[in-house]
Amino acid sequence: MTQTETKPDITAGAYQGYQQPHRGESDELLVRTSRGTACGEYMRRYWQPVALTSEVEDMPRLIRVMSEDLVLFRDKSERYGLVHRQCPHRRASMEFGMCEERGIRCCYHGWLFDIDGTVLEIPGQPEGSVDIIKQKSTLGAYPVHEYRGLIFAYLGPIEDMPEFPVYDTLEIPDQTLVPYRADYVCNWIQVLDAILDPIHTTFLHSRMSRPQFSEGMAELGELAFYQREMSFLGSNTRRVGDNIWVRVNELVLPNYTQAGAAFSADGTKPIYYGRTAFSRWVVPIDDENTTAFAWAVFGDRADPHEYNTPEGPDLIEQGELMDRSYDERQRFPGDAEAVEGMGRIADQKMEHLAASDHGIIQYRKKLRKLCRDLEKGIKPKHTADYWSNPVPTYGGDTVLNVPRNDEDDSQLLKSIGETVMKLQFEVEKMTGDERDQKVIDALKRLEAGH
Repeated sequence: MTQTETKPDITAGAYQGYQQPHRGESDELLVRTSRGTACGEYMRRYWQPVALTSEVEDMPRLIRVMSEDLVLFRDKSERYGLVHRQCPHRRASMEFGMCEERGIRCCYHGWLFDIDGTVLEIPGQPEGSVDIIKQKSTLGAYPVHEYRGLIFAYLGPIEDMPEFPVYDTLEIPDQTLVPYRADYVCNWIQVLDAILDPIHTTFLHSRMSRPQFSEGMAELGELAFYQREMSFLGSNTRRVGDNIWVRVNELVLPNYTQAGAAFSADGTKPIYYGRTAFSRWVVPIDDENTTAFAWAVFGDRADPHEYNTPEGPDLIEQGELMDRSYDERQRFPGDAEAVEGMGRIADQKMEHLAASDHGIIQYRKKLRKLCRDLEKGIKPKHTADYWSNPVPTYGGDTVLNVPRNDEDDSQLLKSIGETVMKLQFEVEKMTGDERDQKVIDALKRLEAGH
């Protein structure tokens, strides 16, 4: 533009900042999870992790889950309890209570409650009145289950409590599960979405700043999405030299996620049915804060044991350390920067979703239906309605030596990707070594046939 010109030459459709809205509406049905909301009631029908076992010591711990303030404790008999914060007597906070041989005692007047909320002792009351008070008064409590370093709670109606699910990848012998938590300052849906967004790995974790996992992840590949009875899968089938790498991310409803290895898989060496190295639940703390309670998994079929370091879980979770300076976050953004940058609660109704977002579109649609169904009195399904423990899952990596042929390589990638998934679906009723060996043998035959 010269000194005599007063404005730039504007192409039609350009510079629309003033015309476009700065904020839109959120998907209110999904982003709200407090008690009484459609999604909050749906989420409460499933076991949810609420803390690391290592976080619960000799004193009660105040926690927050789906906008409920609760107190988690371990009594001197090594039993875990999760109770409402306020004592039913005079509403003192149980976070200042004392853990007894059996249960927790309120600091204010000494009322003693068992882990199920029933009153065990009421000191200083006239004879005959204690039994009457016990019949009328209880402390709100939720069932608790400790599993491999994570503490889970069921926050829904007790009559609808499902069996605790155990996923097959967590029962593989000779692997190490390292519990961790990752806290995000944003709504839970923003964090959960990423698991069904395989293409973000190519850009956020590879091309945009530096390779945060392996260089092979920079390849775009062929995307495919699958919907199962209780889960959604997103696969990315890439070519790395003479190899074809099928990587599968998984979401088991409502909020359990798995993914392939962060560091052991790069597409350069054969992998026959590698399993997850990343298992986590994305849990709403409230509508503007989320915690991923998870395990980093190390072993021959997951990530290498040498990555089992203090920094390892952060790197597996999001490609970078969670606690970094603002300059580092700008230069090398990870998942936290991407999802928190959307705002505390993203305005999903302003999104322009594309074909690569098919998995996100489908699971959000399903989640909305399940929430609305529950409002109508239709109870949601659980993994136990389809499988006994351990539950079959699919997150992981397969790398086969299949060189290019004279045909369209993209079609070959699609065909291999679809076949790898089909082989797993065909044997999902099997468990343990039997299922693993069936898949591995079939993958080797597939490789040999090309």
